[in-house]
Amino acid sequence: MKKNNAVFSALSVTRRTGNFRIPRSSLIKSAHLLERLGLAAVGGACGLYVGAILLRHESGLFESGWIVLLTMLYGAVSYYVGIDLAGSKARKSNSSISEEWDGSDAPEIISAAGTFGAAIAAALSVSIIVLDQNVPGGAIAVVAGCWLTGSSLQVVAGTMARNNDTADKE
Repeated sequence: MKKNNAVFSALSVTRRTGNFRIPRSSLIKSAHLLERLGLAAVGGACGLYVGAILLRHESGLFESGWIVLLTMLYGAVSYYVGIDLAGSKARKSNSSISEEWDGSDAPEIISAAGTFGAAIAAALSVSIIVLDQNVPGGAIAVVAGCWLTGSSLQVVAGTMARNNDTADKE
């Protein structure tokens, strides 16, 4: 018990002195940045799988290793910008039930659709790689199309949400 009391008193002294104090808003901002960087890493990993499938297909357009780098970068940017829509009105709970849609939750819906499309493309890519399947070019085009559409929807949703937040602050 004496150890616990000593720890609690030391913590309370630290809080009172202010020397080691970190503002809560800085911690939250740091945690938010860390979360978004983690999402970007996931997006880059998903892009790696889709790029590997495109590279493996060996069509004339995707024979260069740059396609892997491009899909990874685009995936990282799209997940960073589009999945975490901080400050969005759609995340705030609204107790009133409205029959009309005012469009304020459009970024959330678009982001969800984009995340789903990109995740499906990544899952299909991983399954093709792991199972070492030879799939026709049309199936590869569908996977690439899902990836490009999903990632683009995430960027659009993130841009819409940030523009709405900026307009609300003014």
